[in-house]
Amino acid sequence: MSTDKINAELFAKMFLAGAKNLEVKKEWINELNVFPVPDGDTGTNMTMTILSAVKEVTSLTDISMSALAKAISSGSLRGARGNSGVILSQLLRGLTRVIRDYDEIDVVTIASAMERAVDTAYKAVMKPKEGTILTVARDAAMKARALADESADTITLAEFLTEVVSCAQNTLERTPDMLPVLKEAGVVDSGGQGLVTILEGACDAFMGKEINLTFETPDKEKTSIKVTKKTEKEIKFGYCTEFIIILEHAASKEKLSALKEFLNAIGDSIVFVADDEMIKVHVHTNEPGRALTKALTFGSLSKIKIDNMREEHQEILFKNAEKLSSKQNNINNNPKKEVGFVAVSAGDGFADIFRGLGVDYLIEGGQTMNPSTEDVLDAVRQVPAKNIFIYPNNKNIILAANQASHLCNDKNLIVIPTTTIPQGITAIINYVVDKSVEENTKEMESVIHSVKTGQITFAVRDTNIDGREIHKGDIMGLSDKGILSVGSDISTVAKECIINMMEGDSELISIYYGKDFSKNKAEKIAAWAEKEYPDCDVEVNAGGQPVYYCILSVE
Repeated sequence: MSTDKINAELFAKMFLAGAKNLEVKKEWINELNVFPVPDGDTGTNMTMTILSAVKEVTSLTDISMSALAKAISSGSLRGARGNSGVILSQLLRGLTRVIRDYDEIDVVTIASAMERAVDTAYKAVMKPKEGTILTVARDAAMKARALADESADTITLAEFLTEVVSCAQNTLERTPDMLPVLKEAGVVDSGGQGLVTILEGACDAFMGKEINLTFETPDKEKTSIKVTKKTEKEIKFGYCTEFIIILEHAASKEKLSALKEFLNAIGDSIVFVADDEMIKVHVHTNEPGRALTKALTFGSLSKIKIDNMREEHQEILFKNAEKLSSKQNNINNNPKKEVGFVAVSAGDGFADIFRGLGVDYLIEGGQTMNPSTEDVLDAVRQVPAKNIFIYPNNKNIILAANQASHLCNDKNLIVIPTTTIPQGITAIINYVVDKSVEENTKEMESVIHSVKTGQITFAVRDTNIDGREIHKGDIMGLSDKGILSVGSDISTVAKECIINMMEGDSELISIYYGKDFSKNKAEKIAAWAEKEYPDCDVEVNAGGQPVYYCILSVE
């Protein structure tokens, strides 16, 4: 029988090497995105997801397989960004749920862990597509199982890992045959490439290849939140206290509730995030010692941080959310209510629109900056409401929002699957105060399908897609159904988009101009639309969004 084993120290090195390989190649992976728009972010999202886990792993003092599994699972789960990042986090979550029970792992254990990883990831996606990261992961797991069943007694781990990675690479190369859109664009699946890149890095580490495991420092500016300064007199509880409880056993809902009640009794501004492995706590209190003593009854403590706010004269939040607009209200000062609203938005104009519609909390983000699962959790913790509607307003943020809803155990989070900002605006407009949460959910989910959205941007590379030859610098009009128009003039492309989106029962045309497009030019498009479609109302609003010159909607 093969005696090859991987202990916790080696597995940690393999994981870090896989993460480093992904970080190094993230921009190349970004360029594999099918649509040639300036928002290719698969590599970035996967990298930021795995770096969240890297941060947890590198802070470990106890390099046991159990501790390592917790760090990888929890870090990736909460740091997950974009669809590719969420799927990666689920793969890691499934994998670690198997390896955590072993001091050393062999080919049989790895095969079982990979199968669990695939099963967990597939369950997280409502409509899995073949030819994606899921397919690559599944085929690699099937290969691992076949090798374990056929030759576990004779195969070395080096041979095993080499064949599994080779299988993943072969499947990746076949993804264009599974998804015509990939074949047309002449690329492999970007998420699948990200996974293969991680596996290659891990395999290299196992083989003894020297790898630089120094990671880039994340851009903290993008994940900061503006806070309101307070004078010493305004600070009721003087110590900002933060810590993580590593649970010895999963805590019941009753025990978690009791802990929250205790924290409420000794302080305020509580952020409380729990899963079956750990609890993250932030509380403002005058008795930090009592908070820590109580926490010790649940398990061991990690990352303890106590700041004297009277000295600093400002609030410090436990975890950062996306940078908030300077006009963001201090939500914690509002009274508790039955229903609250959180929306993802990019651009000052859109922020003003959402605030005007009653949105409690805005997460700054969008196509080029997908907020993480933890960013969403941080946002909903700031809204003092029992039920909170979340509007992702981007198809690449929906999975992260859904993941947040599963992790939040003290509020009812309802994710309205809005894929564009105009859909989010329409959904909120159709909220009726006198209706129940269930009735409003049904109505909003229904009405968003009546909103057709066009987005005007520029091509960042040459490609061929949807039967169109596109060159770098071309102006493109995009919709969820594909490319509506390609040309050299923004206004002309915008008009063609409107024509392609119009239907016989359309009543409203909305034009939201971005930071790189003038109001005057938007109004000229509106004047044309009013003349062409006299039975439709036409609106022009400042969106202030990056990336897209105009965002158009037809309802």
